[in-house]
Amino acid sequence: MSPRQPNPPPEEADFGFQRVPWHEKKRRVGGVFDSVASRYDLMNDVMSFGLHRLWKRFTLERTGLRAGDRALDVAAGSADLSIAMAKRVGSTGTVIASDINASMLAVGRDRLLDAGCVGNAYCVLADAEALPMVDRSFDCVTIGFGLRNVTDKDAALRSFYRVLRPGGRLVVLEFSKPQVAIMEPIYDAYSFKVLPRLGALLADDSDSYQYLAESIRKHPDQETLLKMMVDAGFERCEYFNLTGGIVAVHVGFRF
Repeated sequence: MSPRQPNPPPEEADFGFQRVPWHEKKRRVGGVFDSVASRYDLMNDVMSFGLHRLWKRFTLERTGLRAGDRALDVAAGSADLSIAMAKRVGSTGTVIASDINASMLAVGRDRLLDAGCVGNAYCVLADAEALPMVDRSFDCVTIGFGLRNVTDKDAALRSFYRVLRPGGRLVVLEFSKPQVAIMEPIYDAYSFKVLPRLGALLADDSDSYQYLAESIRKHPDQETLLKMMVDAGFERCEYFNLTGGIVAVHVGFRF
């Protein structure tokens, strides 16, 4: 299946609950991650009660990676997934950790080095919407908690499709829509009242975590993202709800 041709971009994009000029969103998102980079891992552990580690472990199992494979981790951040994938593909494989934000990429690079991922893991500053990698060069592409921050998600999905080899797969880990009704008011209260306070207390930055909560609500739900992947050309697409749908893992293949 071939991906659909892109439509012209709209004039505005969502930045949390705000509408901003389309080309302004990347700069604003960059400012958020410049601000939180040094405390990113601490905040992940605190705000998810450590569950993000289990979510990433589940994601790793969906990659199907084996020794000698090539993987691309987009929006790699502090490189949790990159480290795990580098260990899985081994010395004969390759993992590229990419991120559009230099501050986050520096954190990820240091963590890769600390984990002993030398010789088979590399860092590349790159925009998910226009990856600078050659066509059909990876067995797997992952993006963990990064797609909601991308301005043109359709362009990013087409970019992921382009760099995958036939038979390769995309694995998307992202916050999504809770599927248990009783969870929604609790989740909303935690997101909009607790998260910004934690951000202020632990990272001296409540605004970035207010944006985090808002960006989750504006991200496509499970079925919408599934359709977007199909429209980008992916086949055998499916998703897995984790923690009642607070997080979902989407998987699609290029054939």
